[in-house]
Amino acid sequence: MIFTALTLRGAFLIEPELYVDERGFFARSFCVNEFVAHRLPATIVQCNISYNRYRGTLRGLHYQALPHQEAKLVRCTAGAAFDVMVDIRPGSPTFKQWLGVELSAENRKMLYIPEGFAHGFQTLADHTELFYQMSTVYVAEAGRGIRWDDPELAITWPPVAERVISPRDLALPTCAELGSGMGS
Repeated sequence: MIFTALTLRGAFLIEPELYVDERGFFARSFCVNEFVAHRLPATIVQCNISYNRYRGTLRGLHYQALPHQEAKLVRCTAGAAFDVMVDIRPGSPTFKQWLGVELSAENRKMLYIPEGFAHGFQTLADHTELFYQMSTVYVAEAGRGIRWDDPELAITWPPVAERVISPRDLALPTCAELGSGMGS
């Protein structure tokens, strides 16, 4: 596995090393030893699948409040998505900065999103599926979010004719509305 540190502290782009022969290829998508070697939490307690019927589906920006913050390893198993993380750790040198990466079934890239980050994505193709490996169990009462189009974050989402966004995500607060409660 090839780990590339990203500009947001603690975040990584991970690419599988493909062992190719005439049959196809073999690759690891997770290895506890490699995560430990990169000083990343290596406990996975829950896996999630997000299937999205339409191109332009936008989900997020979601996070879990303290003490239920979660790290995520995200990869795209079908289609393609623009995957976004936002550092919401008060005191972090990259606080309120975002980073977006295209994940696709074709490029097989993965994102390691540390605890204390909000996460969202917009699909780039119909029938897109993302697979999440989580460091902690989801706790509904700790579920929080930030509005996808918050002007303070100024995320540059890929242009689409129409976005599909849930009423819940449309009602998420902005950073300004969260004030000092962001991340908690």
